[in-house]
Amino acid sequence: MNFEQLGLIKPILDALKVQGYEQPTPIQEKAIPSILQKRDLLGSAQTGTGKTAAFAIPILQNLSEKEQNRNQIKALILTPTRELAIQIEENFKAYSKNLKLKSLVIFGGVKQHAQEQQLKKGVDILIATPGRLLDFISQGIIKLHHLEIFVLDEADRMLDMGFVHDVKRILKIIPAKRQNLFFSATMPKEIANLASEILVNPIKVEVAPVSSTADTIQQSIYFVEKDNKTDLLIHLLQDQKLDQVLVFSRTKHGADKIARKLQASKISAEAIHGNKSQNARQNALNNFKSKKTRVLVATDIAARGIDIDELKYVVNYELSDVSETYVHRIGRTGRAGSEGTSFSFVDGLDLANLRSTEKLIGKKIPVVKNHPYHTDDLVEQKRESNNKPFTPRPKPQQKSEIGFKKPKNKGFFRKK
Repeated sequence: MNFEQLGLIKPILDALKVQGYEQPTPIQEKAIPSILQKRDLLGSAQTGTGKTAAFAIPILQNLSEKEQNRNQIKALILTPTRELAIQIEENFKAYSKNLKLKSLVIFGGVKQHAQEQQLKKGVDILIATPGRLLDFISQGIIKLHHLEIFVLDEADRMLDMGFVHDVKRILKIIPAKRQNLFFSATMPKEIANLASEILVNPIKVEVAPVSSTADTIQQSIYFVEKDNKTDLLIHLLQDQKLDQVLVFSRTKHGADKIARKLQASKISAEAIHGNKSQNARQNALNNFKSKKTRVLVATDIAARGIDIDELKYVVNYELSDVSETYVHRIGRTGRAGSEGTSFSFVDGLDLANLRSTEKLIGKKIPVVKNHPYHTDDLVEQKRESNNKPFTPRPKPQQKSEIGFKKPKNKGFFRKK
């Protein structure tokens, strides 16, 4: 199937050709016709499936057919992070370049004046984070009387970041009669309940199990002592073909530390996390996209909005305590059918997380041993052991950006 067969208008088709889009991804193929018919939709799709285009394209087409109430907010896309909001707005602008519709992104962490001035000029499509949206509504800057389409994107991340109550406040403000589009990579009970409250007789679109990883991603595990992880990363980066690498750190402090050590080794690197200013985060992201910066070290929340079609390499410096996070992380590469590679560094305390991750994705991840920092082969027996399960990671004591800080560890593997 091609985009012409989805019934899209010529201005949008021309814009998609400029972007290099040839065939719709599975979620686009399934979602676009239903959204064009103005049906409510519940979408469950793993990261990198072309989800943003799946809702942006039909929204633009439906709104382009209306001549009334130009430059009044008719579509609201609510998303959890600034980076993701900016990425979504970039996509809307790319797809609507041949249309008269105006889109705008608003988010917190910056002064409101510039955003306020743009709103006064008139906006058809608003992409917003919950806090800034509620702030503008309370000030009377934003009114949503003409809203026709409401999109809740990354609903599971909204839950993780504590935004569910803000979402419910917004739902009480917007018109009851509207089209609702609800997207979530995972579907925990609270998110499923929220979807049932919002959606009316929805079309359900699920293009892949939420626990799956794309077949185009080559995954590998490196067993390594905690203290040797940075040295292993520098060793891998000696291969110049790794020209654009996204590294995931558990904490903000860890991200900064990794970036500093890479810089000390003459490797261009920057960190991106919640403690950075909005300008610093956006500059770091732009430098990474343009390959001015070779390595971007990110926490999970900060990385959610990183959408780079040709990103080939992802490194899990530590595995997350939440197995589903692994799917989201490596989903930053291998997007929309392209090939990608993920490297995961595993120390002793990561073994329990490795087991739960492999159970979730339904496969054993191959181990790479031919590197200078490989631990002794007994770890293979420990990994496979079912009779003596490993003690789980100690209960965390201190909260961090994505949950809890990893307790200090002097190393699990003992060298003989």
